[in-house]
Amino acid sequence: MAQRSFEVWRGDESGGELRDYKTDVTEGMVLLDAIHQIQAESANDLAVRWNCKAGKCGSCSAEINGQPRLMCMTRMSDLPEDQPVTVEPVRAFPSLSDLVTDVRWNFEVKQRIKPFKPRKPDAEDGTWRMQQADVDRVQEFRKCIECFLCQDVCHVLREHHKHEEFIGPRFLVYAAALEMHPLDEEDRLGELRGDQGIGYCNITKCCTKVCPEHITITDNAIIPLKERVVDRYYDPIRWLLSLFRK
Repeated sequence: MAQRSFEVWRGDESGGELRDYKTDVTEGMVLLDAIHQIQAESANDLAVRWNCKAGKCGSCSAEINGQPRLMCMTRMSDLPEDQPVTVEPVRAFPSLSDLVTDVRWNFEVKQRIKPFKPRKPDAEDGTWRMQQADVDRVQEFRKCIECFLCQDVCHVLREHHKHEEFIGPRFLVYAAALEMHPLDEEDRLGELRGDQGIGYCNITKCCTKVCPEHITITDNAIIPLKERVVDRYYDPIRWLLSLFRK
């Protein structure tokens, strides 16, 4: 057992500050354990969002020593012992209280994306035929736990606050899961190019680096979507063909 120092952000939408806390840490503890211990011992009113404590609900997202991570998946033994552990709320969304932020915007964005629209069945018995490779391609995207760490680290949202013009990497992944589904026939490219702002992404891959489910967000989702948009709207050969058709 060893005593560790923490700097935990306390405040709300009007402002706040980092406050110092100390608590004993035992072998095997994760940061969420330590935060709960601080809550029980010296900060009963500390607000923190969590649910499963197993890295599957995405609720306990925070900035730990300046890095967006899940508190329940961050082992205390992996954090430097010679300095305080800094715990702050994610910065891409408004603060509600202490470590809890208002992430409602994300669910509003999701409702704006056109839903799955299956094509007509391939056989008279109402079934479809798909290649396994096509199914495997979209399965990766379904691993998302909506922790919104990728949204938080994205500079378009975090630093430039383009929430009204850009849906962020989480929902580009969601759009990719629909667009690349072998049965889907909906057309979402116009919205991706327009008010969903895919052009704002400059593929720095920061979102991929913070994903706790190791989804290859940039290479497997965003870049293929960008290619589809470019093919549709910026390919000169397609443009000429469209003129001839008219």
